[in-house]
Amino acid sequence: MGFLEALNYPIYVAIFICVYSFLAIGLNVQWGYAGLFNAGVAGFFAVGAYTSAILTSPDVPGRLGGFGLPFIAGVAGAMLLSALVALPIGKICLRFRGDYLAIVTIGVAEAIRIFARSEEWITGSSRGIQNLPRPFGDLPYVYSQLAYLALVAAILLVVYLLVERQSASPWGRMMRAIRDNEVAAMAMGKDVPFRRLQAFVFGAALMGLGGALYAHLGRSITPEAIDPMIASFLIWIMVILGGSGNNRGVLAGVTIVWIIWTASEFVTDQLPMEYALQAKYGRIFLIGLMLQLVLRFRPNGIFPEFRPTQKDSRKPDKSDKA
Repeated sequence: MGFLEALNYPIYVAIFICVYSFLAIGLNVQWGYAGLFNAGVAGFFAVGAYTSAILTSPDVPGRLGGFGLPFIAGVAGAMLLSALVALPIGKICLRFRGDYLAIVTIGVAEAIRIFARSEEWITGSSRGIQNLPRPFGDLPYVYSQLAYLALVAAILLVVYLLVERQSASPWGRMMRAIRDNEVAAMAMGKDVPFRRLQAFVFGAALMGLGGALYAHLGRSITPEAIDPMIASFLIWIMVILGGSGNNRGVLAGVTIVWIIWTASEFVTDQLPMEYALQAKYGRIFLIGLMLQLVLRFRPNGIFPEFRPTQKDSRKPDKSDKA
């Protein structure tokens, strides 16, 4: 038991890496495959987290919910509602391109965050939603953490394999063609708006899945968890640093950035109170500096995109050598 207790913090960090991997893979589907600049990752994360919380939480007077559904129903509902929310947003927002799409998605995410903070009848306002069920919650804490890590890692493996299979399929090649040259793809008869909407909705569903797993990890969800710095900005850094268009690179980026983020937090927490607040800004500087170095020396990321070909399905992109 003592050995497992010593591993409690690394297990906790590993669970967070898996949870944020869903957000990063979802963003990679949108940006890395389809070239969609979604700067509102936190919005779909929040939709997934609150949906699962409402479906699985016990009854609370004055608040919608109390359905008491099992964990799997909450996760499935989170993915479904995130996709349904993304559908009308995508139909409207995907008319825009580049910076305009980013501005619109930021606005949508901020609207969702404000709604979660102010509407007590459905989200519990600043108190959030508490007492969520969690798989293996009846086990001792360390064993419960370890079992939850195994469950989340297994779900992540399934998602990774499915997305990789899609990436190597004609669908993946078509999405990259649309990303690289939309006009040429349309000239070949591809329904570009519909395919882009597919990628947007698919990525949003994965973000909702990550939100649901996050909510059940701490058995609660509050508006503070929808911090754009963590749930949007940091996810973009993970994808860019690891290598957009390459899911292996994205997972590596999540691992590297989150370990640095949590390690720096551990260091700043040891400092005296008068220095701790200023030192916390150093975490952002450290992540930003690392991103600048990667963009300078590895502009396509640490692990650049692989472009499947008939001869070699894992042949690296030659543009990275430039």
